[in-house]
Amino acid sequence: MVIDTLTNLKNYVGMNPLFAEVVKYIEENDLAAMEEGKYFIKEKDLFVNITTAKGKTPDEAVMETHVNMIDIQIPLDEEETFGYLPLEDLPEAEYNSEKDITKYPGVPGSSYVTCRPGMMAIFFPQDGHAPCICAAPQVKKAIFKVKVC
Repeated sequence: MVIDTLTNLKNYVGMNPLFAEVVKYIEENDLAAMEEGKYFIKEKDLFVNITTAKGKTPDEAVMETHVNMIDIQIPLDEEETFGYLPLEDLPEAEYNSEKDITKYPGVPGSSYVTCRPGMMAIFFPQDGHAPCICAAPQVKKAIFKVKVC
């Protein structure tokens, strides 16, 4: 897991060759002004979902992991908190290969981090994360899905 400012995303391009495309896309697009939807950047290997999610309490947020994709989650208009728990500490659960997600309802995070607009959270396959924890009723966010290389 990485928590940092968007300005520093360029420092992480060595972690995955597609991260450079994410940096370029952010530089060329105003994420906050974009309409909700899925935008393909490199076919199914790299895309961004612009969405408005309901704000949740830590108890309502659902822990999740992904096998084939890395999440770069960016709150656009409100602070967003993420629960975190390493994959090795999560119980066995059913993997949905079509959506590349395993959900762990009722599993709380062992720690929590908060990102404000201008920040990002990067979650790798080994990072259980519970998104959308927010005091506001909703949070507009960008979720870049990056294929694991």
